Formats: sequence, C-alpha cells, structure tokens
Amino acid sequence: MSKNRKHHKAKRLAKIEMHHELGRDAYEVRLEKLQTKLRRIQQAYLHSGDSAVIAFEGWDAAGKGGTIRRMSAVLDPRGFKVWPIAAPKPHDLERHYLSRFWERLPARGGLAVFDRTWYGRVLVERVEGFAAHKEWKRAYDEINDFERLMIDNGTRLVKLFMHITPDVQLQRFEARLQDPMKRWKLSIEDFRNRESRPAYEKAIDQMFERTSTDQAPWHVIPANDKKYARISAMEIISDHLAKGVDLRPRPLDDRVREEAEQIFGLY
Repeated sequence: MSKNRKHHKAKRLAKIEMHHELGRDAYEVRLEKLQTKLRRIQQAYLHSGDSAVIAFEGWDAAGKGGTIRRMSAVLDPRGFKVWPIAAPKPHDLERHYLSRFWERLPARGGLAVFDRTWYGRVLVERVEGFAAHKEWKRAYDEINDFERLMIDNGTRLVKLFMHITPDVQLQRFEARLQDPMKRWKLSIEDFRNRESRPAYEKAIDQMFERTSTDQAPWHVIPANDKKYARISAMEIISDHLAKGVDLRPRPLDDRVREEAEQIFGLY
C-alpha cells in the first residue's frame, strides 16, 4: 500500500441497492439543471485554470456512453475531451502502461473524460491474463501514486463505476443486437466477459478495496435504470467539480465593453 494514503471505505458490489428508478419528467428537469451547472463549471475552469478528470468504469452496456453524451452535448470541445480507451496498441506495450494516460491528462482549464481507464490493468488484464500476476498486484500502488500525483498537481479526479445486474445487461445486449444503429457496440468479447463475471466481480471488489481513497474515492452508480444512473453520475461529477469554485459568470472585459459601446452603442 502506498504510504500516507488513507483508504476510503468502499462498498462491495453485492451490497449495492439496485432498485432505484427516476421518472421521465423528473429526469428532464434535473438533467437540464445539471447540464447548465456543467456549462458554468467549464466556463469557470477556463478562467481559473482548474482542471479535472472524470474516470468511468463499469460493466459492458452499463450506460457509460449515454452519460458521457449528456455531458458532451453542452460542453465546448475546445476545453473538453473524451478519451475512449481500448486495448493498448503495440507501441503502448513497449512502455509503462500508465504512459498513454499521462499523455491524455488535461491542460490547465481543461476537462477530460476517460471511457475506461488505467484500471484495465487490475480488471480485464488481470482476469483475461494479459498482465502477469506480479504486474497487476503491484498496479494498485502504482495507480494510487498516479492519482496522488495528478491531484497534488491541481487536477480534480472523479471515479465512477456503473453497475448493472446480469439480467439487465443481457436485455441491453439483445436490444443492441436488434437495433441496426447500435449493433456496432456489441462484440464477441462482451459475451465472453459475461462468462467470466464471477472473476470480474472479485477483481472489482478488490479494486475498490485497494484504490478507493479519501482523495479519490470510488462512486458506485446503480445503473439498472438509465435515467437514474445518468442523473446520479452527473450530480456526483458536478458537485465535486464545483466545490470551492466561483461559478458566477465573469464580468465583461473593460476593453470589450468599450469597443461594444463604440460599435453597437450597447452600454
């Protein structure tokens, strides 16, 4: 365990209450408020120099992409980047596995979303045997140190795990299979991973235990209901990113005001 690293009490998957639901009307109202808050956060960060990383993990078809789309829809891409993380390329395998994540951390004023993350080392790489036992065992401390350095450098970090039950996952797989516009999301690995679910559950619980810290706790989102999951995730994100930040719109620059007066007579 990394030194000077107090661990946060993390829940186990089996203890998560999954019966949350949110109606359409309440969803639409809360979504609009959260999207407005996220726009204010981004504007504040662009001027304050704050930066943030939002890390999404979760089961296949748990709703990570849908949540990210509701954020992307209202944020300016000049200061907001989504990184979809797939299997490492051959040149990635020649370097430390964290290298490709260091390169994608946001600049000052930026927001970055990782759709799957550096936790692949202790999840899919562990379960599927792509990482040796000694490699994924030492990765917990490496990841904790990576996140500590990120946070100490002024980047806020939010870690979310989208959790769905096996029956709901199977229903969503079938829906994707039947929808020509969504079939591209389904792969043979999705079905293979279902067969290894007990091993993944063990790895996930250990990931929570070893890497949920006071500085960077894991937030487990019950995601059987998509609307509830999106709102819950966006509330956690916006609350953390807004903490201690002045979200009021910045006053108009005096030079811009003077120019506007001369050209438009607005003031």
